[in-house]
Amino acid sequence: MIRILDRLVAKTFLKFFVIFLLATPPLFVVGDITENLTDYLRRGLTWTEVAGAYVYQMPQFILWAFPIAALVAAVFTIHGMTTHREIVAAKAGGISFHRLVVPLLAVGTLLVIAALGLTEVVPQANRRASQILRDEDPRRNWRADFVYRSESGLTWQIDRLTAGDSRMSGVIIERPPSDGKSGIHVTAATALYDSVSGWTFQRGMYRQLRPDSTERAFEYMQLRMTGIDEMPDELLEIPREPEEMTYGEIDRLARIIQRTGGNAKGLLVKREQKLAIPLAALVVILMGAPLATSNQRGGTAYGVGASLSAVILYLLIFKISGALGEAGTLEPLTAAWLPNVLFLIGGIVLLVRVRT
Repeated sequence: MIRILDRLVAKTFLKFFVIFLLATPPLFVVGDITENLTDYLRRGLTWTEVAGAYVYQMPQFILWAFPIAALVAAVFTIHGMTTHREIVAAKAGGISFHRLVVPLLAVGTLLVIAALGLTEVVPQANRRASQILRDEDPRRNWRADFVYRSESGLTWQIDRLTAGDSRMSGVIIERPPSDGKSGIHVTAATALYDSVSGWTFQRGMYRQLRPDSTERAFEYMQLRMTGIDEMPDELLEIPREPEEMTYGEIDRLARIIQRTGGNAKGLLVKREQKLAIPLAALVVILMGAPLATSNQRGGTAYGVGASLSAVILYLLIFKISGALGEAGTLEPLTAAWLPNVLFLIGGIVLLVRVRT
């Protein structure tokens, strides 16, 4: 009997989950188009280009929909069983409510694994969508008037870079003194790259800035420096949004910004949210299951109302805590995981109070 009931609970949950998972992304698309339509028209993008970009963004919208669909599916599954007295029958057969929700938690764990896998697909898809929406040619081989920060702590300012001939012009490279190490300030009219010797800087000035505020400076016709291994293709990369980067890429960028004295709190919040959002699919199930055992018999209307209220509350906490984290009021780790922690506590409290 228990196995039959487990299959029934899991099957009912998955049915509702798939329905709401497919229904939620179009709402994100409509909201995003409404917000950005004027910008798309200003850039001269065609409807075909915009539609193609949203196809690439669909993995992102599906990932966002995972906790929403999981919460709504849990509420509808348990509330339906409550309304039709199936939970009462299960209790009469000696099956507690805590045992009844085990299939939901098992399926929720599988959903977390699937969502974590999806987080590896999302950045690549978002990059392609951004290339379309920014009207950017992914095969272009030049870039002009930009700043680049390397992992070694160097800041590059470049007037123009062409990858075809591996050449830069109007180059400034800087690294401030730190931790007892000397800083550098290098200017070059041009720079050429080859795979054997790296970058060769031509016609410029080299300044070494010592920690004791003294400096050594000289002009040069040609200069090669050790420790500069960035290739032209790396310098061509357009700065990405956090949604276009993996967890590891965000972590590396945040460390670079922190080493150069910048504020990386916003990036650190986004980094932690990449793990918090997938895990939310399991947390909201734990919250939604006992929430749906209310004695009210409002049918579908109650299920919709309870689900929407919980979803709105979660999104509200998610937005507020994220903003507080980016502003520095909360630590990034706390800001990213606060919604999950609050819902987990609420779910445990409700689960303990359910009559078993």
